[in-house]
Amino acid sequence: METDKNYSTNILKAYQRYLKLERNYSTNTVDAYIHDIKSLLDYCLDISKNVLQLQLEDLQSFAATIHEKGIGPTSQARILSGVRSFYRYLLLDGYIDADPSELLESPNLGKHLPEVLSTQEVDKLENVIDLTTKEGQRNKAIIEVLFSCGLRVSELVNLKLSQLFLDEGFVQVIGKGRKERLVPISQRAIKELNLWFYDRKQLNIKTGEEDYVFLNRRGSHLTRTMILIMIKKEAEKAGIKKTISPHTMRHSFATALLQGGADLRAIQAMLGHEDIGTTEIYTHIDITTLRQEILEHHPRNIKSKEK
Repeated sequence: METDKNYSTNILKAYQRYLKLERNYSTNTVDAYIHDIKSLLDYCLDISKNVLQLQLEDLQSFAATIHEKGIGPTSQARILSGVRSFYRYLLLDGYIDADPSELLESPNLGKHLPEVLSTQEVDKLENVIDLTTKEGQRNKAIIEVLFSCGLRVSELVNLKLSQLFLDEGFVQVIGKGRKERLVPISQRAIKELNLWFYDRKQLNIKTGEEDYVFLNRRGSHLTRTMILIMIKKEAEKAGIKKTISPHTMRHSFATALLQGGADLRAIQAMLGHEDIGTTEIYTHIDITTLRQEILEHHPRNIKSKEK
């Protein structure tokens, strides 16, 4: 069994290298994949089978096991997607002759529409920020850049001064898979950034952190968790009842563009989506918003409310 365990560890390391070097995934994505495959390897130890020997029924039992642990449908789907990716790699590299995960089904999640904020709600969020604190202007600039550029939170925390071309009105973004894209930045976001840069000059910046746009009071770049906590705190102060996160600003950016008449392909390019299908979810959000507007403002509906 110890030999099997060592062999599985070696396969896991090889898979990790494949994800990083050949698939060009970020460290966070690689860590998530490896974490999920470790769950599968633990299951293999429990049933005394080598990961290369598993059949479809074994993987279905594994899926039942994670369901019984109370793991939610979205997380189940992510784990099983990772398992399918792992077995595709094993087939590709010649560890196995047939892929047992090919017919492995994920739980049906249905169509989930993410929360979005209107421009008025974003303004409300920014207006409650206490600009007398050391982090105030920085936080306002963060929210405005997220909303104006549609960045992922990982892209924001890793944003460098050398990637800003403010005179030209563009930001160079390093996205998923180290892919670069140029995103226009609004004059409002540029103004908030310049105000933050004045405060930033007062910081004692740590060696190696000089090029990061957003820093904490100790002169180090921010983490994704810090951004999440800040946005949730400001949303609570603003009385916004929606469940929001940094990604909500990205959804709001895309939805605002679509409502303003932007082409779906242009939105895809600005968001850095590889697949247009990912971008198409915003057409569903736009339709949902439109339906709500009709329900609230169409004269027939207003009259029925008054009765």
